[in-house]
Amino acid sequence: MKQVGTIPLETDRLVLRRLTIEDSDDMFNNWASDYKVTKYLTWRTYRSVKDAKDFLIEKEKSYLNPATYDWGIVVKETNELIGTISVVNMEEKTYTMEIGYCIGSKWWGNGYTPEALERIIEFLFEMTDVNRIEAKHDDNNHNSGRVLTKCHMRFEGILRDSGLNNNGVCDEAYYSILRREYY
Repeated sequence: MKQVGTIPLETDRLVLRRLTIEDSDDMFNNWASDYKVTKYLTWRTYRSVKDAKDFLIEKEKSYLNPATYDWGIVVKETNELIGTISVVNMEEKTYTMEIGYCIGSKWWGNGYTPEALERIIEFLFEMTDVNRIEAKHDDNNHNSGRVLTKCHMRFEGILRDSGLNNNGVCDEAYYSILRREYY
């Protein structure tokens, strides 16, 4: 699959950019230490800024790989890092990429997540040869489902007891958009 890596992107209100070690405090304070954000995620709630630093050290190294797609979400108006959006899984044989995202609870309800996701979908279809972009969420996380449908992703169904997150085993709701549906 054609890979171009994490290239800086913009929307009307957001900058999507690579994460750096300098983002440790914002990452910890704005979302990674907030259980309201992490309860539906697969990684534990961070207990210290060191947890964020350790993650970001590895993330900076990963950007050397052109198959890494991991953006920090920054609000232009305040220059504040409020979350991340990433390709969390890739299946080269089927030209499939899975998207994951999280945003600090302070910014929920402002439309930032669908704005970022729409830009990432556009970027991936225009700059790579991906055919299918998919996302999944804990079936109890209805807000995430709304984000996906706002971005024209189709609900495909629920896999029962198929996921594991900070709440334990969960049902997962699956969504996707295909290249032919985008164009």
